[in-house]
Amino acid sequence: MWRESMGGPDSGAAGGTHDRPELWAGIECTVNRVGDQWFDQLELLGHTGRADDLDAVAALGIAALRYPVLWETVSPDAPDRADWRFPDERLLRLRALGVRPIVTLVHHGSGPRYTDLLDPGFAEGLAVHAAAVAERYPWLDAYTPVNEPLTTARFSALYGHWYPHHRSQGSFLRALVNECRATVLAMQAIRRVNPSAQLIQTEDLGKTHSTPRLRYQARRENHRRWLSMDLLCGRVGPRHPMRRLLLSHGIAEAELAFFRENPCPPDVMGFNYYVTSERYLDHRVERYPAEYHGGNDRGDRYADIEALRGRRQGPEGLGALLREAWARYRRPLAITECHLGGTRDEQMRWLAEGWDTACALRREGVDLRALTIWAALGLRDWNRLVTRLDGHYESGMFDVRSGRPRPTALAELARALARGERPSHPAMALPGWWRREDRLLPGLRRASRAARPRPEARPVLIAGAGTLGRAFARACEQRGLAYRLLGRAELDIGDAGAAAAALAAARPWAVVNAAGYVDVDGAEREPERCHRDNHHAAETLARACAAAGLPLATFSSNLVFDGRGDRPYVETDETGPSCVYGLSKAAAERAVLAAHPSALVVRAGAFLCGRSSRSKLTRLLDALAAGERVAVSDAEVLSASYVPDVAHTTLDLLVDGADGLWHLANGGGGSWFEMARAAARLVGAPVARLAPAAPRTDRALPRFSVLGSLHGAMLPPLDKALHSWAHERNAA
Repeated sequence: MWRESMGGPDSGAAGGTHDRPELWAGIECTVNRVGDQWFDQLELLGHTGRADDLDAVAALGIAALRYPVLWETVSPDAPDRADWRFPDERLLRLRALGVRPIVTLVHHGSGPRYTDLLDPGFAEGLAVHAAAVAERYPWLDAYTPVNEPLTTARFSALYGHWYPHHRSQGSFLRALVNECRATVLAMQAIRRVNPSAQLIQTEDLGKTHSTPRLRYQARRENHRRWLSMDLLCGRVGPRHPMRRLLLSHGIAEAELAFFRENPCPPDVMGFNYYVTSERYLDHRVERYPAEYHGGNDRGDRYADIEALRGRRQGPEGLGALLREAWARYRRPLAITECHLGGTRDEQMRWLAEGWDTACALRREGVDLRALTIWAALGLRDWNRLVTRLDGHYESGMFDVRSGRPRPTALAELARALARGERPSHPAMALPGWWRREDRLLPGLRRASRAARPRPEARPVLIAGAGTLGRAFARACEQRGLAYRLLGRAELDIGDAGAAAAALAAARPWAVVNAAGYVDVDGAEREPERCHRDNHHAAETLARACAAAGLPLATFSSNLVFDGRGDRPYVETDETGPSCVYGLSKAAAERAVLAAHPSALVVRAGAFLCGRSSRSKLTRLLDALAAGERVAVSDAEVLSASYVPDVAHTTLDLLVDGADGLWHLANGGGGSWFEMARAAARLVGAPVARLAPAAPRTDRALPRFSVLGSLHGAMLPPLDKALHSWAHERNAA
């Protein structure tokens, strides 16, 4: 981790302890139900089988951890049958580690199978569970009985995504009132055991913006965003702007009076802010894709889009919304989820910006207690709101795809923040995408104002301007990373002097070797040239990077294996190439790691690139489109690697400081015939003109060269890669 410390805990830039909030973390623990299918994030992340995850989080200096003792998992079948084994082990471990648990009782769920958010007995049922938790762990002093009640009610009872799958205003309001009443009763039960227990209530911190014509709709939604906190604080009285709506949809006046008579204001108001939290409503629906179109009960049609993408001036931002919350309630605040899905550099920028905002608010006098790094272990399938399992994973401070938590650059950033340091990584030098012009939908951008990397930002130096090098350049462009792309004419990486001079001139923070000899068949005719370009040149560049102390990523191939296996090859398997190209890559691996032990060596499968006319799959499909009959090898089973996936994941690994051997292939394998057939179907090419070809006898390629990985599935499955390839090909 690159770091430029801005002083110790009491330095002005770092903020000092009086200006610095606590650093909390959270483990994504949603248990939601879709029909009769249950989705348990702790199971999907593997955390249920790894108690030592807590040690890894605690070692970062985290003061408190949002952690589940969920009603759904403790008493899944009946309220009088409880299984305490998991919370017994985990809560005691947190206590021994000196990390304060903030216990969640229902997290985006609808309770166990014998209740739901619309059940009249939901609140009393949760109170019974809360009392049992407090009696078993009387030392616990921080609770979130129901996480994000407003959001959960919307997803479950207004939009119908989750159980009980209602889609009406009345169901939404009933679910929300039930959740808030459950919170009050739960805290009453807890405080009978521990009177000092705190309510740390979480909610999404959103806001709606609009065109003047839809100002009334934005006003309605902006009143609604405070409703859960207003109910808990006993503020929903005769003059409350949402009172009439509540009463008109079946919420009795006596139910509202309950909250005024039993106020339960949060001890800490926890707000969660995401890039999608602020919305923009625009009646000019023709300006937006159809997926954003919607309407309301007045018959108005409009686009509902993220303010980041549809509002030229953008969102107001986290700081402005927290100031609103502070002005409205004057109660202690916390940022209880700070998370961004996406590339590592963008995740770091988002966290750093959230931290800077929190520190600035404290200096202004806002009582902001903490910032919570959310999804410490990442999260699964939230891109689909956990309504189905697609295998989509977003990492957090740790990446758990290998089955063990691997610290990412976010973990190192968290460690530094907890120590009062303000770290600086070259990948964080430029603004996040939410600050750039390309955040807007294409039709709303002003091309002349498009963001460009600042000249002073240290670049990624990309050696080789072929298919792979250009993919890295595009990836850097998309991520707002400065880069230098040098072709062979500008940099011969096999020339030690030229390599050293290029590094000195560019002052990169990392180097990507995307150069080399790529013609597998040609290598049999030109073995010396292949070895010079793939082996000796890679070693020369590695020596130059090692001497300059620079991270290096270089690329190898699935063809380093002999093909005699019958399971995917992993990083520790012995190599035994059967072709000249594979021999050159295997020799390069050994030489690079000997010269630069902390280098990152990526083994990839056959490249898929929809932009490259030289790509094998592209040439096959072009031949089909031209009316030719095409015979394709069905003899070798191999891995494929979609080049943009490889580029983005490699950049993430460079930011993380990863080293050694990594296999990056899109999960699964197949023959070229199978991949060509699948690709032809995707682009509408005549599949009937494809035929399997007899094995060639003029080259010795491995029969089986599918790649697996001890690091887990870092790239999407092959079918998703082929869809991405087809989309890229069509766009190109």
